[in-house]
Amino acid sequence: MASLTEPDLLGHSHNFLGRAHDTHERRTRYVVALTAAMMVVEIAAGWLTGSMALLADGLHMATHAGALGVAALAYAFARKHAENRRFTFGTGKVGDLAGFASALVLALIALGIGVESFQRLLGPTHVAYTEALWIAVLGLGVNLASAWLLGGDHHHGRDHDHAGHDHDHGHHDHNLRSAYFHVLADALTSVLAIAALLAGLYLGWRWMDAAMGIVGAAVIARWSWGLLRDTGAVLVDASPNTGLEAEIREAIEDADTRIVDLHVWRVGPGRYAAIVSLVSTAPLAPTAYAARVTIHDELVHVTVEPHHWGAGIHSPEGAG
Repeated sequence: MASLTEPDLLGHSHNFLGRAHDTHERRTRYVVALTAAMMVVEIAAGWLTGSMALLADGLHMATHAGALGVAALAYAFARKHAENRRFTFGTGKVGDLAGFASALVLALIALGIGVESFQRLLGPTHVAYTEALWIAVLGLGVNLASAWLLGGDHHHGRDHDHAGHDHDHGHHDHNLRSAYFHVLADALTSVLAIAALLAGLYLGWRWMDAAMGIVGAAVIARWSWGLLRDTGAVLVDASPNTGLEAEIREAIEDADTRIVDLHVWRVGPGRYAAIVSLVSTAPLAPTAYAARVTIHDELVHVTVEPHHWGAGIHSPEGAG
């Protein structure tokens, strides 16, 4: 196995953190502070007024504050150990691990909201509408401010394309995405709660509170599943996208050269590593092949294994 570029031979950096890592870390810390402050206010107010609604919402906010705290710690850990050689391919995937854990917490929150809402749908309970509305509006304001802080660099759509290939290169920062979803989950429950409370207060529809809870639980569960799927794929090194693999093949293969084994995996937000094994009738130096693919700046760690098609290796014409 041959190393690919001169920087590799000199011991290149394995800092594969996202380009906006520091910005995302700072914004997440602000949101943790906002959420924790709101949690303390609600719990204190509930304790002083004897309001179970305030206490319950404060404790619910505590679960989100904990999950957001995990996201902030993940950013700090990844930054602190970015150059630690004990992490073979850097700490760029620490955020994905934190995102996976946060997605599990979101799933549990969705389950809890769903079960409680279903029970209340079967047996409606008394709701202090005016007090609960105050809580929901205050919580919505905090969540909208938090969503604004986290949403500046949050991408939902498709990313850029190279060489005519339109595909998503997976530039998502899944740690930021998990924090964003926690904030959205709280904002969604606040909006649904406001709608349900207004319906109960002015129309007498007591069942709306539980019905909106079930709707909210379903939406949060869907977000959780999407985050679990995407972060899980990164953690098990699933192939990130076929478009980038196609670009590597297009850059290296020619009439005399075929790639016989190709591995591409994500090592951080928008950062990828690749191992390319090829056969050729006249193999070039690994650095020559590497130069063809490293024009794509998301490929930060590439290893090339060139083989002559003789000595038991199939010819390029028969290689796949």
